[in-house]
Amino acid sequence: MPNVTELIKELREKTGAGFLDCKKSLDENNNDIEKSVEALRKKGLAKASKKSDRAAVEGAVGVYSNEKIVALIKVNSETDFAAKSDTFLDFLDSLGKIIIEKNSNLDKEQFLNLKHENGTVQDYFNSMIAKIGENLILNDLLIKENNNSKFSFYIHNHYRKNIGKIISLLQYSSTDHNIEIENLTKNLCMHIAAMKPESIDIEDLDNSLINNEEKIQRELILNSGKPSNIVDKILEGKMKKFFSEVTLLNQSYILDQDKTIKEVINEYSKFNFKLISFDLINL
Repeated sequence: MPNVTELIKELREKTGAGFLDCKKSLDENNNDIEKSVEALRKKGLAKASKKSDRAAVEGAVGVYSNEKIVALIKVNSETDFAAKSDTFLDFLDSLGKIIIEKNSNLDKEQFLNLKHENGTVQDYFNSMIAKIGENLILNDLLIKENNNSKFSFYIHNHYRKNIGKIISLLQYSSTDHNIEIENLTKNLCMHIAAMKPESIDIEDLDNSLINNEEKIQRELILNSGKPSNIVDKILEGKMKKFFSEVTLLNQSYILDQDKTIKEVINEYSKFNFKLISFDLINL
C-alpha cells in the first residue's frame, strides 16, 4: 500500500491542488484517492491544473526591497478584474515578502521550488489559482543586489503604492543624495517607463539587433531607388536615428526634448552621478 507521501503526490498530480489541501482531503477520506479527488472538486480546489492551461495576459508588477536587495515580481492573471482584487494583490505582496526574507538572488525556477509552509511556492500558486479561479503565472522575477549603489523606481497605473502595471527601476551611484538627485532619478525612471529603451548606450545593444536593423534599412534605401554611391551615407543617418530611439543615453529627454539623457546626466557631474543599470517590467 502506498505511503501517505506517495498518496499526496498522486493526488496533487490528479488535481493540481496544493500540498496541504491534498493531505487534508486524504485524512478526511481515509486515504481513498478517488473520494479525495471528488472532495477537492466539490471545494473547487481541483481546478488548478485545468486553469493552468488558460491564457494569462493581465496581472501586475510589484517592487520589494531591503538593505541588501531590490526585487521586481510580475504575476500574470487572466483578467484585469482579478489583478485589481485584494486577494491577488495580497498574494503578490506575500510573494515579495518571501523573497525579501530569503534575502538572496533567485531565478524563477529556484523561487517556485522554495519551501513554503508545508509545500513549495508552486503549491502556493496552485492554491491561489483555485481560490481566485484564474490561471496565475510567475512571468518575471528580477532581483538586484545593492553593492553599495542606490535605487529609484517609478510605478505607472498604481494598484497599491508598490504595485502597478509598469515599474521601471534605476540603479545608480552618487556622492550625494539630495532633492536634486532624487528628482533626477524619479524623472529618469518616468522617462524609461514612457520611452522603453533597449539599453543604456550603443555598445550595450545586442549585435544581432543592430545587424538586423542595418539590413532592413539598407534594403529600404536600395528599394527606394537611391544611387548606390550614397547608400552608406544614408544608412549612417538612419542608424543614428535608430540609436537615438533605442538607447537611453541618446534618447531625447521627455521633459526637455532639446536635450539628450546623456546631456541631462552631465549636468549632475558635481554629484559624481553615474547610471549603473535600468530595468523595465510591464504588462
